[in-house]
Amino acid sequence: MPSDFVLKSMNTVHRTMLTISGGRLGWTAGKMPVIELTTTGRKSGRPRSTMLTTPWQDGDTMALVASAGGNDGHPAWFLNLRDNPSVSVRTEERTREMTARVTSGEERARLWDEISSEYDNYAGYQRKTDREIPVVLLEPV
Repeated sequence: MPSDFVLKSMNTVHRTMLTISGGRLGWTAGKMPVIELTTTGRKSGRPRSTMLTTPWQDGDTMALVASAGGNDGHPAWFLNLRDNPSVSVRTEERTREMTARVTSGEERARLWDEISSEYDNYAGYQRKTDREIPVVLLEPV
């Protein structure tokens, strides 16, 4: 399972690739769109940004999977948006304010089945951990 250092390093490399290419490279990964998610730090109150893939979209609504590569703990970005669901999302086209909503029950099960059947890496992450990996919907404000 990737360490926090590895995950943060991957984010730095990804952000650098976007910057160096002038935004021409890096907006997809593993055939999924990439976003830059900015949350409010739950302890610091400061903006915190991370690069993430969005394996599911429906119009302007998109899903995130808080897999952390199968680690036993939730990723920091998930804990931040769980405590403060107002987020900013930068895509290849624009930056917009959105509201995050953690799915549950039948909605989560339906989205998880759809996402993990198309991208089997998520099912592999779930097998590595006992925690239920959250699925988060980002919806326009």
